[in-house]
Amino acid sequence: MSQLECFEVFAVRYGHMAERTANLNFLGGDPHETSMAMDYFVWVLRGPQTTWVVDTGYSEEVAAKRGRRMLRNPAEGLRDIGIDPDKVENVIITHLHYDHVGNWHLFPNATFHLQDLEMQFATGRHMEHMQFREAYEVDEICAMVRRVYAGRVRFHDGDADLMPGLSVHHIGGHTMGLQSVRVWTKRGWVVLASDASHYYANMEGPRPFSIVFSVDGIIEGYKRLRDLADTDAHIVPGHDPLVMERYPAVPGLEGKAVRLDEMPTG
Repeated sequence: MSQLECFEVFAVRYGHMAERTANLNFLGGDPHETSMAMDYFVWVLRGPQTTWVVDTGYSEEVAAKRGRRMLRNPAEGLRDIGIDPDKVENVIITHLHYDHVGNWHLFPNATFHLQDLEMQFATGRHMEHMQFREAYEVDEICAMVRRVYAGRVRFHDGDADLMPGLSVHHIGGHTMGLQSVRVWTKRGWVVLASDASHYYANMEGPRPFSIVFSVDGIIEGYKRLRDLADTDAHIVPGHDPLVMERYPAVPGLEGKAVRLDEMPTG
């Protein structure tokens, strides 16, 4: 284990949606269920030698278009923890939904890491269907294609080791090409599920999220997450407000950023 780079891991909250009912967060949910808010995050992996950003959030324009609340620009959140977006060299995009790839332009010097299947999904025949394309923004997909032509995208075909202590793992289910991130920390292997499990409750049920490419892929994905992480307490869901409650805040950034390389308190 001494050869693995040990990372500090941060969840940086940039958006929130309070006006959301629980039925929207579960496939086949009951419309009579109570409210269930959603948080929006970008993640930072900071090691002794290198820093990686995971996802880039939604833009102010898309927030206004889709009725989402933007608490602050993700770039501001990164600077709060000492990260200059201009100097970030690698960004992992878990999938190409609007709330995960909207601020790609904030990272002009970065290479973006993406699954082959996600680009295939977002630019192929499945986008004929509204139920698949509604969470994508065509301008953002075109922008990522331009990044490909600029030599700024590195594609991965399934699981891939990015460096000692950091890897991506194709999960699928929510989209065809969703990938989760496994990172070595002082508390062991932490897995950033992203939208492989939006909430703790999705995986614990199991109750898949309502936006789905493959139900089987989602259910099998929960097993993969558990296989990759040291324990369930090492799996971090992609949108659950409980993340901000369970993990210790970065000093001075209460309600804005938490440390995921520390053990959760609940």
